[in-house]
Amino acid sequence: MRRRAHFLKSASRHSMVASKATASMAEMDAQLTRAWDELTAPGERFEVGMTIVNGVVVKYYPQAPATLRDVWKSTCVFTDRPYLLYEEECITYAQAHAITSSVCAWLVRQGVRKGDRVAIAMRNYPEWTLIYWACVSIGVVVVGVNAWWINEELAFALRDAVPKVIFCDQERLDRLPKPADRRMIVVAVRAEVFENAVSWKDVIGTSGPSLDVTIAPDDDACIFYTSGTTGFPKGAQLTHRGCVTNSMNMSFSVDVHAVAEARARQIELPDAVAVPVALITTPLFHVTANNCLMHPFSAAGATLVLMRRWDANEALRLIEARRVTTMGGVPTMGRELVRQAATSDRDLSSLRVISGGGGQVPPDLVSAIDARPGIRPSTGYGMTEASGIIAAIAGDLFVARPTSCGRPMPTLEVQLVDDQGSALPPGTAGELWVKGAGVIKGYLNQPQATLEAIVDGWLRTGDIAKLDEDGYLHILDRKKDMVLRGGENIYCAEVEAAIFRHPAVAEACAFSVPDERLGEEVGAVVVLREGHSIGEDDLRQHVAAFIAQYKVPKYLWFSNEPLPRNASGKFLRKKLRETLSASVASKTHTSVVSQ
Repeated sequence: MRRRAHFLKSASRHSMVASKATASMAEMDAQLTRAWDELTAPGERFEVGMTIVNGVVVKYYPQAPATLRDVWKSTCVFTDRPYLLYEEECITYAQAHAITSSVCAWLVRQGVRKGDRVAIAMRNYPEWTLIYWACVSIGVVVVGVNAWWINEELAFALRDAVPKVIFCDQERLDRLPKPADRRMIVVAVRAEVFENAVSWKDVIGTSGPSLDVTIAPDDDACIFYTSGTTGFPKGAQLTHRGCVTNSMNMSFSVDVHAVAEARARQIELPDAVAVPVALITTPLFHVTANNCLMHPFSAAGATLVLMRRWDANEALRLIEARRVTTMGGVPTMGRELVRQAATSDRDLSSLRVISGGGGQVPPDLVSAIDARPGIRPSTGYGMTEASGIIAAIAGDLFVARPTSCGRPMPTLEVQLVDDQGSALPPGTAGELWVKGAGVIKGYLNQPQATLEAIVDGWLRTGDIAKLDEDGYLHILDRKKDMVLRGGENIYCAEVEAAIFRHPAVAEACAFSVPDERLGEEVGAVVVLREGHSIGEDDLRQHVAAFIAQYKVPKYLWFSNEPLPRNASGKFLRKKLRETLSASVASKTHTSVVSQ
């Protein structure tokens, strides 16, 4: 089979199989392997080759676009197709290209050149995407500023990255250092009060030549700061090659799963597909939304629907109004959407995929998504340091293997290692190391941290994982979050999955609690659904039905408020662990807490 399908087809193919009747797991595995081999064969779009990056031999896609500039240039053919939808605004691809050209011309007039840095500090406004494409088109490095950062964190990132220009909305503008303390041009976007700043209208009113530069695949494209709960984050240097490779991996995953599923069910995939409409629910300053949604869906000529902030009811309204086909977000968003949909009369018939990223999708949520008419679940496991996904799984295969995140992508080598760095056999849990074209160049201004994270080209993910006999990856826990109870490893994700199987539970986060006798015990904080109740003993009995008794939380807290999360929607596990474990140490532990 020789398929050179444009990504426009790839972005929609996972929605083509409407029937929920599944083939046997063995047949699906066989068809996935067959499709995988065909799609990556020599001469095919996803042909895999070897190249040298920073002195290391890695896998890559020889037929991939060389840079993100090439990706953006290819979208000019979509002209009047809607590109960015925000509230009542609609920006077409033609309008987007006109605006990015103006931004490029303005940056050149300010003396910004290839290799310089430009920061974006704002919510998910359409301007975020337009500024991003303008910068990468002229070799300027985008610095993604976490919109949740307070003044001190923002000041640190600006000292670390030293951008020549920063684009800010009103909220971030108000947090900037005083004019005397900053050495950069400030552009005010959607701001009413902006002294000592340039107006966005002046930027997009600029005309003139852009930069005629040569951009190398391994030049920096963007700097995304890794999320952290304490201390200052590290600026990961993502390259054009890494970002393009991830976009190709996203496309490959969609194609290979759709082809395998169709063959296993013995049905044909249609040649004509609808233009995808993707709901962007997570911040664009992280790879989940930027690299894994904005990049590939833009390349597909898709429509991107932006939300100012996450709200399940608003998401349902947008799905109905904008005829959204794909929603991507962290698992808690998928859970909230499914629960709200159960009591909503919104028309969700356009929605085909709910994808979870930024955290493991609990098995019960996989089943809950698949139970919705016409909607299929998918997930990708990845990280900023890999420029996006490492593995992915979707549809029937995900339903059959809900604890897996799929097979590693074709451009990645993987190995599991012990604490001494020695490789472990398949089926044995160990720290996951990956190597490939998507691995970051390093951490900005932190050579020691780079050396510790990347060893001879191998990225140390810090995740405990195992590969099953069929080559599917299972992420068990973060290495630093694992509970070590009396010499037994207990994975928080497994505990949480068992807790979530109780219908009264809305949120749950497990963590370690220091214990004098066993070293550590299991603790968990739970938020119940409105109108539901359950006691500690009853919840423990429920959990014990799914996992071994020693894994059942010794300490339980019930919170009457939503659990704290970071900007990407992940629970602040370390903060919860430190706060609630302190109550055990001081013997003030109570089952009900207020965050």
